[in-house]
Formats: sequence, C-alpha cells, structure tokens
Amino acid sequence: MRVHIEGTELPGRSCAPDTAGRRYANVHVGVQRGKDVVDLVRADAASAQWSFEVRTRLVEDGSLDVGGPFVHGRRGDRFLYLSWGTVDDAGRFTMFRRAKLMFGDVAPAALRAAADGDAVLVGRITLTDSCGNPRCARVREPDLRWLAESAVAPPPAVRGSGA
Repeated sequence: MRVHIEGTELPGRSCAPDTAGRRYANVHVGVQRGKDVVDLVRADAASAQWSFEVRTRLVEDGSLDVGGPFVHGRRGDRFLYLSWGTVDDAGRFTMFRRAKLMFGDVAPAALRAAADGDAVLVGRITLTDSCGNPRCARVREPDLRWLAESAVAPPPAVRGSGA
C-alpha cells in the first residue's frame, strides 16, 4: 500500500525551551524507518513530503493489518512516527521529539481502498503545535487528516522535500 504524508506549517529551525530548559537549533523532521530517521527535511521548509510502501494483510476478523519498516506498534495499535531532532555540524541527527500517526484513526473504507491499490493513503498534517513548536505525541483531526486519493496518478516518491 502506498502511503504519502504531506506536512505543512513547519515550525522553523529553532525550538523554544522545553520544560527542562533545553533549546534546540537546526531542527529537522523525518520519518522513522525501524530505529532510523530518514528523509530529513529542514523545519523551516515551506512543506515536507514523504512517500513509501507499507505491507497489508487481511486478518482473521476481516480487518486489515499493516506492517513493514515504517510501521511501529502491535496489531490493532499500529502507527507511523515523524521524528524531530537537531542536526549537528557533522550531519548527525539527534532526536528530541516524535509525532505519532495512528493507522487506527484512518477510516476503514480509506484504508481498504489504499490496500486494494485503488487509492493512495494520504495523511495531511500541520507540523506546528499551538505553542509554535514541533507537533508531537499522538496527532488527530483537525491537525491530521487521512484520505484515500486516486491511484491513477500517484504522487511521486518524494524523499524529504526541502532538505
């Protein structure tokens, strides 16, 4: 199944101090594949996009389960991570925060259409929270909208635009 994530309203390259007083600079966001964060986008980009494949399978109760290197969690509680971090002068990424995008929040009809190949599963997310910082924790509507969009002309495989 093709998944395409479109992020808008990025927070900028610096992050206000957290509760421990840490301030972050040269902030980037990427999608987590296994333990690695890939396809980094600078947090001052106009937008961010990620596109990748996710495996699907029909389970005993007739529902769909998803899997693959981008998928985290146990069956019935699967999700994707968008991970925020800093990039140092040597190009090393150090994560400080994650946003969790739950497959359970996708309408079953949209998930089925994408799994059948009739559509691409598209997640549109605003990446800045109400305090002006990188969005984190579980993200729900209205900050994240899941849609099944026509697979006739699928979005190109975008690897972190704006990097």
